[in-house]
Amino acid sequence: MHTIDQESIVDLVLQLKWRSDIATHTETYAANAVNMWRDYLPGALHSSLLGRQSGDRFSLDFKPGDLLNGSARGDQLNLARRQFDSDRLTDCDPSPRLGRFYPRGLLKDVPGVFSQNMQPFRCTGVQNGSLQASFDHPLRHAELTLNVSVGSVQEKEYERGGSSASWIERLTEGPGMQARWQNKPTDFYAAEPFRRADEAADPQFYRVPRLVDHIDQTAQEMLSNLYLRFVDDDKRVLDLMSSWHSHLPAGIHPRQMTGIGLNAEELRRNPLLTERIVQDLNEQPFLPHADGSFDLALCALSVEYLVDPVRIFQEVARVLAPNGVFVVSFSNRWFPPKAIQIWSCLHEFERMGLVLEYFQTSGRFDALGTYSMRGLPRPRNDKYALEQPYADPIYAVWGAKREGAHG
Repeated sequence: MHTIDQESIVDLVLQLKWRSDIATHTETYAANAVNMWRDYLPGALHSSLLGRQSGDRFSLDFKPGDLLNGSARGDQLNLARRQFDSDRLTDCDPSPRLGRFYPRGLLKDVPGVFSQNMQPFRCTGVQNGSLQASFDHPLRHAELTLNVSVGSVQEKEYERGGSSASWIERLTEGPGMQARWQNKPTDFYAAEPFRRADEAADPQFYRVPRLVDHIDQTAQEMLSNLYLRFVDDDKRVLDLMSSWHSHLPAGIHPRQMTGIGLNAEELRRNPLLTERIVQDLNEQPFLPHADGSFDLALCALSVEYLVDPVRIFQEVARVLAPNGVFVVSFSNRWFPPKAIQIWSCLHEFERMGLVLEYFQTSGRFDALGTYSMRGLPRPRNDKYALEQPYADPIYAVWGAKREGAHG
């Protein structure tokens, strides 16, 4: 078995754990073919890898800013409102909103910033014709724990040119954006965020069964792996906005599983369901069950279609038993005509922030958490493998029913 040295090519799984004011967060990135000689790794990580073998695991703790190698600290700018180029926000709310992230290229007349710059900045204030912008990395103030799992270890055959990769930069590109700024609610709810391109009745759009997978096989496996921490055979499960596939881990058969969806044929094809209900939650935002009917509620790849999500989250809390958990998962693929307007205007990690706000605004949940999984290779037989080498990312947000919470 090979041990890691300067000449090694290594597959790693990097998992970052941190806490914000309202939630715990886990960010996972698959770093494949790490070149120990050429790629950039922080000194503590590089030295900790040397001598390791496939299957080894270890953890490193970092004080705020240390893992980010000084790049976390940026400028806090006071700008005129006119310096925000809202004309470029096509089909999105043109006004800067508190706590939201935007590409730096939207800022005009800022030294060192060009219109093509896609690095995010955070809007930290809007008042009296002025705008406050933070260039800080959103994880700058967080204490971080880096868990490392070592996969394949091989000796490189040769070194011939090529570019180096900064794996920690890839891991931390996005994480932190789901957290509030200074624990102030992010302004997601302004300017009709829940309108949709197609406002026709949802049953009309979904009248034809879609017996297809909405994420690739690798992403499905990652979602099933995530569910392992929440579901078992004793659970009473509500599968919200259900379809023909509930993504539960193989071998898990809950004693009760209710699916609520829009297409009867899709529900009929789902072998795990013990109860099937066809219902449009946008037209009928209630759940036809008694208080405390379920131990676990799931909503996979569908939250972006809810036009009154806070009310649905409150309903979910009502039908959950004490300490019952609600898990909401999504990726970066959806049906554009039916997704709410704000969804496509957000960074992928901001979408977790939006769902966290649903949990917070509902007033019914505690023990909030988020999870992300990125960087895994797309299956070779996937029809998009040539144009998109990476598997669909998985994002999830969850919360436990607050003690004493009622509908």
